[in-house]
Amino acid sequence: MSKALIQRLSLWAACTALSLGVLSLYLQPSFMVMLAEQIWACF
Repeated sequence: MSKALIQRLSLWAACTALSLGVLSLYLQPSFMVMLAEQIWACF
């Protein structure tokens, strides 16, 4: 495998892991309430 292909696959794997991590946070109702309260506190 070439170096460019390995870098591209690593980047896609990192992006996928990050996306799954964010999705798992959004599936927790307590996180969503906390996020809404923090956003609301800005106003």
